[in-house]
Amino acid sequence: MAEAKGRESDRLAALEQLDILDTPRDEGIDRVVRLIRQVFAIEIGIVSFIDAHRQWYKACSGLSADEVPRKDTFCKHVVASEEPLIVNDATKDPRFSQHPAVTGEDHIRFYAGVPLRTRDGHTVGTVCAIDRSPKPFADRDLQILTELAGVAMDRIELLRSAATDGLTGTLTRRAFREEADKLIKLAVRHQHELSCIVLDVDHFKRVNDTHGHAAGDEVLKAVASVCQSNLRASDVFGRLGGEEFAIMLPHVDAQGALAAAEKLRAAIAAQTIHGDFGQLAVTASFGTSPLSIKSRDSGTLLAQADAAMYLAKAAGRNRCVDWSGLDIRHHASPRQRVLKAGSIVLSDPDVRIDCTIRSLGADGAAVTVSDSAGIPSEVVLAVPGDGFEARCQVVARDRQNLELAFG
Repeated sequence: MAEAKGRESDRLAALEQLDILDTPRDEGIDRVVRLIRQVFAIEIGIVSFIDAHRQWYKACSGLSADEVPRKDTFCKHVVASEEPLIVNDATKDPRFSQHPAVTGEDHIRFYAGVPLRTRDGHTVGTVCAIDRSPKPFADRDLQILTELAGVAMDRIELLRSAATDGLTGTLTRRAFREEADKLIKLAVRHQHELSCIVLDVDHFKRVNDTHGHAAGDEVLKAVASVCQSNLRASDVFGRLGGEEFAIMLPHVDAQGALAAAEKLRAAIAAQTIHGDFGQLAVTASFGTSPLSIKSRDSGTLLAQADAAMYLAKAAGRNRCVDWSGLDIRHHASPRQRVLKAGSIVLSDPDVRIDCTIRSLGADGAAVTVSDSAGIPSEVVLAVPGDGFEARCQVVARDRQNLELAFG
């Protein structure tokens, strides 16, 4: 048991090092899943990463979902064994014959999955070929799928060196964090102010679901353009994830950062976006965090601004919240960005919901779950790998994210 926990902890650490979760789509990875469908004449191809609670699709062709709970996946067996898994007919396999994906409308029958491994040998995800009809899968087929997994990992390693987001022209997440760390070192050395803003487009999933991904792309480009036209040349602007952006503001204190965020919020809300989909208006929620004696790295600054942003969403969206102005009882300590396996324990100690902890401090944490519906306002957060449990209060939430305050 201890060995399995250690292996999972190492696996999550390797996944965090890749910094790939929730990053934008990439044409190179999309091409891999299209090849999977064409080479094997199957309906579904997937390149996925698996964190503590979910399987997230970096690229998927043939299914509409972008993630599924880890406990509900065939791929959890690949991660557990670190070996390929071939299921020629799921209805005849006792492990999967009653699986909802088999008995339900997805009608899955054939599955072939291989580990997606880092150069150090950690299985951080899977590459899958899936079909709705039973199929044979020869050794040569398995070799080809394994090679395609290697192609996907090569592409992922290449993406780590990319500095510019192809869609919006902003810095990539990794490049942004590198620039942010440089600014922090300068601010500490010369003892000047520095602040961080994190913004997230409100109801972005609704835009994609209603108008399609092309409309979503136009929204992201428009939001990025508005921000860039309202920022100084010395400010650093990057895209952290699908619809989340971040800004570093040198020589700006907490009050100035909140004013800058409010200016951007108003500019985004005032814009009308035109396209083949017609006209769209969107808003964004903002969190800000100033550099302090307790937050002298980009991970902490981003985690705190991120937490403030989720509180802005919980308060009604289309607004700005400053971390330093929050209730001192809940947000006195700095936050560190992490990637840990945890559990939300409900009133019945036997009822636990798997979660991934995204940031952690002495007074609170930010966690992600597959679905936050039904989670009460008071829970216990358990981190089995650390032997940690704390009673906490849910102070903000959206469909999949919870902001927790300990005590």
